[in-house]
Order: sequence, then C-alpha cells, then structure tokens
Amino acid sequence: MSDMTKPLTFYQSEKLRLEHIGKTLKSQLKFIGLLRIGLFFSLLISSYYVVGHTVELLILLGCGSILFLMLVLKYQKLKNKCKLSRHLLNINLEEIEFLKGNFHHFPSGEEFSDSTHFYSNDIDLFGKGSFFQFMNRTSTPSGKIKLASLLLENSTDQIEFKQSVVKELAQKVSWRQNFLAKARMVKNETHPELIISWIKSHKAFLPGYMKIIARVFSLLSLIFIMLTAFSPDFFYLLVIWFFAGLIITLPFIKRINSLYTASGKIKNTFKQYETLLGQIESLEINALLAREEQSKIHSSDKKASEIFKEFSQILDAFDQRNNMLFGVLGNGFLLWDIKNTNRIDAWISKYRHQVDQWFEVIAYYDSQISLSNYVFNHPDHNFSSIVKTNQILEASELGHPLIHKDQRVSNDYDIKEKEFHIITGANMAGKSTFLRTVSLALVMTNVGLPVCAKSMAYSPIKLITSMRTSDSLKDDDSYFYAEIKRLRFIVESMKTESYFIILDEILKGTNSKDKALGSIKFIEKLVHSGSSGIIATHDLSLCEIEKKFDQVQNKYFDASIQNEELFFDYKLKEGVCKNMNASFLLKKMEII
Repeated sequence: MSDMTKPLTFYQSEKLRLEHIGKTLKSQLKFIGLLRIGLFFSLLISSYYVVGHTVELLILLGCGSILFLMLVLKYQKLKNKCKLSRHLLNINLEEIEFLKGNFHHFPSGEEFSDSTHFYSNDIDLFGKGSFFQFMNRTSTPSGKIKLASLLLENSTDQIEFKQSVVKELAQKVSWRQNFLAKARMVKNETHPELIISWIKSHKAFLPGYMKIIARVFSLLSLIFIMLTAFSPDFFYLLVIWFFAGLIITLPFIKRINSLYTASGKIKNTFKQYETLLGQIESLEINALLAREEQSKIHSSDKKASEIFKEFSQILDAFDQRNNMLFGVLGNGFLLWDIKNTNRIDAWISKYRHQVDQWFEVIAYYDSQISLSNYVFNHPDHNFSSIVKTNQILEASELGHPLIHKDQRVSNDYDIKEKEFHIITGANMAGKSTFLRTVSLALVMTNVGLPVCAKSMAYSPIKLITSMRTSDSLKDDDSYFYAEIKRLRFIVESMKTESYFIILDEILKGTNSKDKALGSIKFIEKLVHSGSSGIIATHDLSLCEIEKKFDQVQNKYFDASIQNEELFFDYKLKEGVCKNMNASFLLKKMEII
C-alpha cells in the first residue's frame, strides 16, 4: 500500500465501521423505545388491578417510575451515541470527498483576506479554492480565527516545536475526530469574543443579602408546604407566602429578564466548550507547545470542563423559568430567578478572569486539529529541515499543494541569503504559479506544516509579496499609485529586518521606458537592502542587472511551439527566456 492510499483506506474503513455502529445503535434505540411503551401499558393495566390497595399501588408506581426513568436515561444516552457516530461518519465522508478533490464546501475564510497584509492577498491564502479552504477543518468560530491568524502571523519562531505538535496530533486521528464531532453536536452561533466581553463587563445588580434571603425563603416554603400537607388550615398561609415570593422578585424582574436574554445566547457555547475542554483534558501529548496550552486549563481548583459544566447547569436551571407553570411556582416558593441570578453572579465573579484563557486553549487546539489533519492527509509531504546557514531555501521537487499530483510539475530550487532571482518566461509558462509555490512553502513551514516537496532545508525568514496590486475606486487610487504604495510598504518593512521578497512584474501601471528605469532602480535598492527574493518579469532588460551584481541570477520558464501548438514544460531553467508567446496566441486565435 502506498503512502497516498493510507488516508483513503483509513477513512473508508472508518466509514464502514461507523455505518455498522449506527445501525446497531438505531436497533437498540428502537428496542428501548418499545420497552418504554410496553412498560407504560403494563403499569396502566397493573394499576387497574391494585387500585383499591394503596400500599401495593404506591410500590407498583414507585418501582415502575424508577424503571421507566432508567429506560428514559438509557434512551437519551443511546441517542447521544447515535448522534456522535453520525457526526463521526460525516467527518470521514467529508475526508473521502476531500481526497477526491472536493473541498469547496468548506468555509473559504474570504473575510480574512487583506490587501495590506504582507502576503495574504497574493498567494490564494483565503477565498474560494484557497489554501485555507483546502485545509480548514475548524469547528468553532474562535478556532477558525486562530487558524487564520496563524497563517497570517508571518512568524519564524519555534518552527520545530510547532512541527512536533502537528506530527503528534496527526497520529491521534480518533481524538481529533471526536473533538470535531462533539463540537458539531451543539449548535453554537455566538462568537466567543462577545461572550468574554459580556462576562467581563457584567455587573451584579442584586444586593448581597438576597442570597441569604433566597435560601431562607426556600426553606420556609418547604416547611409551609409540609405543614399544609398535614393540616389544610395552613393553606391560606401558603397562598400568602406564595404571593410574597412574587412580590420580592418583582422589583428585579426587568433586569433578570435582560440577564436571561443575554445568558440564553451563550448557553450553547458553554455546553459545547464544556465537552471540548473535557476532550482536551483527556489528551495525552508530549509536544511542548501543546502541553503548555493544556496546562492552562489545569491551573484552577477544578478542571475547566467541570467549571464550564457547572455554569452550563446554572444556565439550564435558569432556563426553566421559560416554563410558565414552573416559572410562576418557582418564583413564588423558591425565588427561582433570584437564586439563579445569584449563582450566575457568583460564577462570573469567581472565573471572569480565566474564561478568555480557556477559550484561547480551545481555539488553539481547534486550529491545530486542522493543521494535523492536513499532515495526515498528505503523507507524501515532508517537513522542512530548519537550518541556520546562508542557504535560505534548498528544495527538491517543490510543487504547489493545491495542484493535483497528476498535473503537478515540481522543481528543484535553492536560493541563498541576500540573493535575488529574476525570472522571465512566456505568458502561462508557470512564473506566477512558481512564485505562489515558493511563497506558500514558506508560510506552511513557518506555521509548522510539511511542504509539498521531496525535501526542503530552510533558514527561517519572513515573507513579503507584491503580485496582485489593484486600484481602489473607494480610496480614489490609480493602479500605479496602488503599486507605489505597496512598494513603499516593502521598503519600510525592510528597514527593520530582512525579508524574503516576491514580486510579480514591478510597475505594471506605467509606460515601458519609465517602468524599465524605475524597476532597475528598485531592484538595486532591494539588492542593497540585505533581503532576498524572486522577481518575475516580462521585461528582459532587467536581466542585465545580473552583470552588475553577483547576488542577482537569471532564471526562466520556457515555451515552445510543437505541431502548431504551444508547449510548456513548467521547469525552471538557468538563464534568460528567449521565446515569448503573445504574437503566436494572437495569431492562433485569429485576432491578428
């Protein structure tokens, strides 16, 4: 079995296993459902025969109710298992489709694209058919943002530590899939940042003594109910006590209603995150960065999952006020709203400064699951060797990961520190694809991912690109001015540190003579900056710079005409391109 078939074999095997589990669970659910119906009618018939015998009737109804409740709990447990197995099955079906090349249903991350960023707008990082869409499997809003921020971070720190995390998590397929499936079991539409903001800004509005009053009032209610059960003479006192409870609650009802509305929006998030924190707590992992994150949820007096479960249960209890009968009786006898408001206030007061950290841990692991899933799905990719030499990049068979392996043409490529490569070539010969291949390889390595290459040695460096400059009607910018602003951004960035700079046609927005002169001056500035990079151009006059600077090398992608058709081999070669294809294409398409 080849490496490329291992992920597919695994997902297909899981599909068959989970389909079998699903059928078994459905059969068990049906059986438990029939048992419940049978028990109900058995109790009904049996009660008829012992209706005149109070003790026997109470025993029968008591035992029957306990048994019925056990069946209800068993049914709910099986239902949750069935739901989990269905989500797990869908996850494996999605991955099977992904390996067939169908990934455009995943979120594209288009909202993260930024034309002012170092590279995000140039290398198909976000948007339809992008790298983000290709590898994103996040299950929470914060995880999605975290994954995007990692790709945008442009950080060269701790690459080998990042690699160790995704390497280890890649092998924990069951744990990863259970995390995703459990996250999907609870629908969550409230963004964590809004929740954190609400929790940190929340202010208790009940006086401190209301906590004691609620406890004493509930205890006295229980006493009055017991007294009424023994003697009907206490009934009127019980009614007065009931209305007293409603009167005590009334002054706070408006603010309690506001609290109920706000807490209702976050209830599902805490249900979801309670489960995910438990999943993280159960993880056994050796990778340092992952353990550091995991330790953040063990620093409290309780496990974070238990603390979240506690708050989730408080919110569930508060939600019972939505039941009209329980809401009225609960407030009348137990000061239910006041009691639960006090519990919410106490929880927030105790944990408000830790919640954001716990949310960040969930986002971290959610993002790492996407990265490690990518590792598992691409056994033909290889992790870069991190070196500290003057060789910035030395790659063997480097290709673009979004091009299918059957169509992909890979290239060997190496570039040293302070070197610039000027790449020429005909239209459609592969220049732009190559620029994006190198760019993406740097970004992938910097976040800890393996690259689409047989091997790659890499001396970490930050990336900056200019390939897709566009004019802006909103800002009243011409295309040329937008280009100038981008080049100025590059120059300003180089003042503080060295970058790997990738440019696709400098000064496209001006006339040929001015363009050539300006481009030469700009390349000379780049050479003197101490940075490195690649410049693609159709202007062969720029290739003359190689004669002036030892740090500049010319490379090209070729095109040839074979049997009256254009042929591209997409292989990078040393030297300057001699064959251009614009005239041939115009003639071929009968334009000239």
